[in-house]
Amino acid sequence: MQSAKNLKVAERAMRVAKETYLVTKGFPPDERFGLTAQMRRSAVSIGSNIAEGCGRGTDRDFCGFLHIALGSASELEFQLELASGLELTTPERSANLFSLVGEVKRMLARLIVAVKARERRPKQTSQG
Repeated sequence: MQSAKNLKVAERAMRVAKETYLVTKGFPPDERFGLTAQMRRSAVSIGSNIAEGCGRGTDRDFCGFLHIALGSASELEFQLELASGLELTTPERSANLFSLVGEVKRMLARLIVAVKARERRPKQTSQG
């Protein structure tokens, strides 16, 4: 078990969530229960799953939650693309959020590879 606070990807996921809230704050009121809520849920889900995975006892469980976080990040990318296409946000704002989400996805992918490699290593036993 580890603390999500020790992971840079968790810090970046927090930035994604905050930026998503700022971007969606400018959406029209009729999107409050639609795209606004969906994007916010996806963004919060990224960091939430990283944190939940850190609270699990095994690397296998942790890796599963990292995969869920990665899926939520992909979901957010799609939703942001839709919001951009509907001109609900400025190109500058969406470009910044796209960049942050892409960074988080790359970090998650690398962490998944590292955790899987650690999981496959033989366990050290103490002799004595």
